[in-house]
Amino acid sequence: MLERGLLPTFSAAASAELQALPASGATETAGVRDLTALAWCSIDNDDSRDLDQLTVAEPLAGDAVRIRVAVADVDALVKPGSAIDQHARHNTTSVYTAAEIFPMLPERLSTDLTSLNAGVERLAVVVDFVVGADGAVQSSEIHRARVRNQAKLAYNSLAAWLDGTGAAPPALAAVAGLSDNLRVQDQIAQRLRDLRHRQGALSLETIQSKPQFEGDQLRELTIERPNRAKQIIEDFMIAANGVTARFLADQKIPSIRRVVRTPKRWDRIVSLAKEHGVSLPDVPDSAALDDFLVKQRATDALHFADLSLAVIKLMGAGEYVAERPGADAPGHFGLAVKDYAHSTAPNRRFPDLITQRLLKAALSGQAPPYGFDEQDLLAKHCTDAEDAANKVERQVGKSAAAMLLESRIGEQFDALVTGASSKGTYARLLAMPVEGRVVRGFERADIGDRIRVKLLSVNIERGFIDFATIDQVSSR
Repeated sequence: MLERGLLPTFSAAASAELQALPASGATETAGVRDLTALAWCSIDNDDSRDLDQLTVAEPLAGDAVRIRVAVADVDALVKPGSAIDQHARHNTTSVYTAAEIFPMLPERLSTDLTSLNAGVERLAVVVDFVVGADGAVQSSEIHRARVRNQAKLAYNSLAAWLDGTGAAPPALAAVAGLSDNLRVQDQIAQRLRDLRHRQGALSLETIQSKPQFEGDQLRELTIERPNRAKQIIEDFMIAANGVTARFLADQKIPSIRRVVRTPKRWDRIVSLAKEHGVSLPDVPDSAALDDFLVKQRATDALHFADLSLAVIKLMGAGEYVAERPGADAPGHFGLAVKDYAHSTAPNRRFPDLITQRLLKAALSGQAPPYGFDEQDLLAKHCTDAEDAANKVERQVGKSAAAMLLESRIGEQFDALVTGASSKGTYARLLAMPVEGRVVRGFERADIGDRIRVKLLSVNIERGFIDFATIDQVSSR
């Protein structure tokens, strides 16, 4: 982290501020609605302790459904310019490594005082929107409220219940009416997702790995895949972020948008599709690309995650951009949305905390706490710091992978090329979620190619895993 310009520890001033915070959290009441009686629940990873959002559904007349997303009011305790805020502004994100988590905010805040934990009242900013039968957001509003998390739920067990392959989680069964409410949430998430895909959002599926330890001993990297519970949160957060961006635009307030630009390497995406027997337009077309992805997932589900990874790499990374009201920001190519602001994770992402402060200023009729020029600088800094954090996470992840592969030097593996540039050629093993650099035989390899590699060496401390290509490059 230090090599990447990130701060692994909090300053003495931040620690002193933390000690001075009220033990019960923020207690504001002016302009705050009481929504503690609603059947709010959180859905997150099994081991998550920083709970940023709650959700609840309310069926309305006809086929419309009202969705509320409560986002933790971090700004109520973390004030602009404070030592804690300065640390968050510097790192801009929590850093999640295989070895340790380095939170953007002190744990007493992110896992307690500003976390929407089960059974406690907390301040929140609520994004409230109505979804019609076609999946479109018909109306929306944003307001402040006090909320109470009625059930802390986890993705995997909830997904098993939704799929009918597992029993209802105890926390779900303990709250009257919550089962029905979550069935409604699941249905509305599917409506939102179906509409996005009709508009050109991409159907992508990537492989995520998670280290499993026994004490201090790393045993394996397990694979985490998408499921219906994760999709509920993903779809509701995308909708809430869109509502937030449009609200600030309507209020004539500059804001920071999350964008994924039109792919610069569209020609390579076209080539990949052609290798699978599909012709894509010469100019970037998200709807045509998604149609290809959907068909490919249906015909070759086993290798779809590999194709998804290649497309993601070719699309390029997301970034933060400051946008003036009425201006034409690039939008998010992968989600097929024009207005998109990160707003739903203020405990772990600084852009979301910036957006929250803008929302609260607008709701109270005050001047925005950040002007456009400052937002422009912050957007660039947040992009750079996020890139630094990603590199830290990847390097530590590779160190973990190097530990597992140390005894397998000389073995051969099938792999997928995930990077090909002047900075080097990289490949991910198909048998396990491990990526390394191809240091020999990479001259004709490009992103999306299948290759056969030999493990040459590992360096656990630096996270280096080196391969050599031993077979001809193939496209399938």
